[in-house]
Amino acid sequence: MKYISLLGASGSIGTQTLDVIRSHPDEFRLVAMAIGKNIEVGRAIIEEFAPELVSVADESARMRLHSEYKGKVKIVCGEEGLIEVATHPKATIVVNAVVGSLGLVPTLKAIEAKKTIALANKETLVTAGHIVTEAAKKNEVALLPVDSEHSAIFQCLQGEQSKHIEKIILTASGGSFRDKTREQLENVTVEEALRHPNWSMGAKITIDSATMMNKGLEVIEAHWLFHLPYEQIDVLLHRESIIHSLVQFRDSSVIAQLGTPDMRVPIQYALTYPDRLELSNAKPLNLAEIGMLHFQQVDFTRYRCLQLAYEAGKAGGSLPTVLNAANEEAVEAFLQGRIAFLAIEEYIERALEHHQMVKEPTLDEIRKIDADTRHYVRSLLT
Repeated sequence: MKYISLLGASGSIGTQTLDVIRSHPDEFRLVAMAIGKNIEVGRAIIEEFAPELVSVADESARMRLHSEYKGKVKIVCGEEGLIEVATHPKATIVVNAVVGSLGLVPTLKAIEAKKTIALANKETLVTAGHIVTEAAKKNEVALLPVDSEHSAIFQCLQGEQSKHIEKIILTASGGSFRDKTREQLENVTVEEALRHPNWSMGAKITIDSATMMNKGLEVIEAHWLFHLPYEQIDVLLHRESIIHSLVQFRDSSVIAQLGTPDMRVPIQYALTYPDRLELSNAKPLNLAEIGMLHFQQVDFTRYRCLQLAYEAGKAGGSLPTVLNAANEEAVEAFLQGRIAFLAIEEYIERALEHHQMVKEPTLDEIRKIDADTRHYVRSLLT
């Protein structure tokens, strides 16, 4: 039996993680979770899974749930609540499925508590990759990728030696606007941006997919997960999202991981690694039915956010922290209808140009840089 602490239980990855737990009650038990502000969903999860500990966003929500579940479930809140969930004594695996930099400190605390980390929150490695990977190495903690692309690479590398890698190739669907020119993007709406052709994801990640910032963040995450320079990390457009990523080796061999677009597959693999279990209601891949797969080189002029991510990653230091914080603020402004779609990349670029890079930022410096960047982007919006 593996005991799960789940950060971001009410989000897209969180709900699919619960589906995996639900499908294998003899293998997994939910002992702690964080649900943010979605109290209604939280109640349903509590009733079904009976976790011992639940964290919510603020004191008001904590008091509401505390009055309902007093004596049955411990209710906590805020960052301290997230940390308490991440370090729950019974938990053997912590699934970090929160969106944004909110997941960084709880992940570090979970690593210090020697919990295995199933990482769906790419911002944790983007903002503080050097700190997180060093902490994992020091505490001998496994960082198991949940993103479909990184899970694919992780699976392709089983039994392989890193010295034999020529490069890794992250595939990208191209997002909601993959068939539009930059000129056609000038007046796109939030509703149009949220219509992803292949995946069902949360709003923020869906917008990131449309700008290709999601892939840029994944490039930075791959750099830290697989200890490869950016020159050995490529991105390839693949419309069908059937090949989730590939590894090319020095002997010219290429190994790829394929499957239908179903996030439960990488989630379950992270929870069961190195074993595999049957996945209920999963659609098997039928290549004859699909018939054709399509691939295309990435145009960095078309996808400016991806170029910015590569530049920030290669420069290193505090720039990826700025990249991520500025993107989160700009995406939120777009979702609120305050800026145009193409303005997202403009605000990110201005934040990067405004920042004075810190070469090896500490955790306190990262948190300050994150806050300062958000303040700067918000000042541009007024």
